[in-house]
Amino acid sequence: MPTVYLSPSLQEWNPYNGGGNEEYYMNLVADAMEPYLRASGIDFVRNNPEDSLTRTIANSNAGDYDLHLAIHSNASGADRAGQNTGVQVYYYPDSIRGQRLADVIADNYKGLYYDPNKIAVIPSRNLAELRRTKAPAALVEVAFHDNPSDAQWIRENIDGIARNLSKSVADYLGVPFVSP
Repeated sequence: MPTVYLSPSLQEWNPYNGGGNEEYYMNLVADAMEPYLRASGIDFVRNNPEDSLTRTIANSNAGDYDLHLAIHSNASGADRAGQNTGVQVYYYPDSIRGQRLADVIADNYKGLYYDPNKIAVIPSRNLAELRRTKAPAALVEVAFHDNPSDAQWIRENIDGIARNLSKSVADYLGVPFVSP
């Protein structure tokens, strides 16, 4: 049975436009993914919201996972706060499997996000969950939580995001996606 390490954001200090925070909403997405993954025959382990990023990476590396999926939402820099929208899917540039995972996520997301032209796949050497995990990894920024429209879109689409990410995981692993 394939196994995935799910790593929803640990950033409880990262506020959402309209209330709440990144850790809270990304854990709702991971919660909603669980039934889809189970129905599709995909086992999973999740990070502990109380752990540090270093501990999360160590826990991921301690297992034999087929992939590591970091689930985040984005925020603009201070000079553009609240102005950006879109989805960004990151992978480590030396990881062919990580890039394939990121491509699958981005392709599937085009049927969910309200502006498919604002979905980007981006290589990054700077993100620890891509650089330091041994399993192929992708980090998805599901939308911009500092933008009022994107923040509301995230709140209204928790299950859709979860279904989409779960389908992407199944597609990447080559197993049939099954709705619970």
